[in-house]
Amino acid sequence: MRAFVSRSWPRTLRGRLSLVALTTATLLMVILTVAFNTVVQRHLQHQADDELRTRGAAVAATIDASGPKVRVLETPGEELLDTNVWIYAGDRLLEKPPSATATGPLTRAADRLAAHAGRHCVTAHAHGAVRLCSRPVPGDKSAATVVTALDLSPYRSSADALLLASLALDAVMLACTYALTRLAVGRALRPVRTMTEHATQWSAIASEERFGSVARPTELAQLGGSLDALLDRIRALLRHEQQLTRELSHELRNPLARIIAELDWWQARPRSAADTRTTHEAIADAAQSMRTICDTLLDDARDSAASAPGTTDVLPVLRRLADRAAKTEEAEEVKVVVTGRATALSAGVPDALLERIVSPLLDNALRHAHTRVEIRAGARPGGVRVEVMDDGPGVPASFAAELFQPGRRADPGDGHGGAGLGLPLARRLARSAGGEVHHDERHTSGATFVVSLPAG
Repeated sequence: MRAFVSRSWPRTLRGRLSLVALTTATLLMVILTVAFNTVVQRHLQHQADDELRTRGAAVAATIDASGPKVRVLETPGEELLDTNVWIYAGDRLLEKPPSATATGPLTRAADRLAAHAGRHCVTAHAHGAVRLCSRPVPGDKSAATVVTALDLSPYRSSADALLLASLALDAVMLACTYALTRLAVGRALRPVRTMTEHATQWSAIASEERFGSVARPTELAQLGGSLDALLDRIRALLRHEQQLTRELSHELRNPLARIIAELDWWQARPRSAADTRTTHEAIADAAQSMRTICDTLLDDARDSAASAPGTTDVLPVLRRLADRAAKTEEAEEVKVVVTGRATALSAGVPDALLERIVSPLLDNALRHAHTRVEIRAGARPGGVRVEVMDDGPGVPASFAAELFQPGRRADPGDGHGGAGLGLPLARRLARSAGGEVHHDERHTSGATFVVSLPAG
């Protein structure tokens, strides 16, 4: 049964809305039709009762009940008055219609009305529905009762005709409702179809068009805004992937070239065991460098893909980074402190992204600091400023221009690990959030790196 309903249920939104509108209109039409025909039947019955009361009053005017005996006066046109009329003196039948028998169903119904006395009406069935009403005729010494009957066939025919007419009208109205609903829904969904076509075209040609550039109803404008944000997110991810590919190819080219050069040099002529061991060590070192580069870039890609626009309190994140750094081996003889120039600083980036930006700067400071690393946070016009300062030897002037180039290190033989990617990645992440990372050359005692981020 469920499978049948699932197959019969329309698959398009236009068909479903039209079916819902048709079902609702059908229920409403059924209720209105039943109510209308009930009112019509009651009205026709009241008309029949009024006709019977009028006829009963006319017949009562021809009865004299002032004497000891009830007398029926002779009047012109009494043949019309005697049609379907029963006259009783008390419970005794004085006159009845010529077509009625003493034991017929209509006479028995008239007898019951006369026995009850008063004004009453009932419906009897004798070759069709017949309505009977009684009317008492009071007198000084005797009482009479007039019972009149009326065939309800014309009234029932009128009611049936109205019922058929209302059903036909309902069918026409439902057909018009379904057609107009499909037309209206189709026109209302036309912008959605247009948006779908545009999305297909834009995805095929990588267009920079957006849905928000066209005026639409409020609901569709909200949908367009959500789709624009999704498109921006997708394009940002695509740009990130392209940038990651370029960086991987650029960073892996140097160690790969070193491996090829070592192999060419080793194969050029016979080598001693010491030369072979040196070549193997050089190749292993280059391979390890390649692995470090891949791990660093891939970790950054995962974190960047998972990050989303948001805000974060700066000082709690910086304190958490400082506590974490204090537990590392590099910080055994180095003190890490966090100072803030404002009690509440909010940056317009998620806390995970703020960590990814500051962490490479903090790691770099810990490698080179002698005794102290300070992380200072403060407000700047339109944003937040974070400074990472150490008391180490500082950045050589000759290396300042290459500081943020991937894979470059001022002194590769200083005994510290790293692939020379931390500072470039910190700058790229900051720029992706609308910020910047730069080296402050004004501080000569040690190195100072400044992170600028938008306000939250």
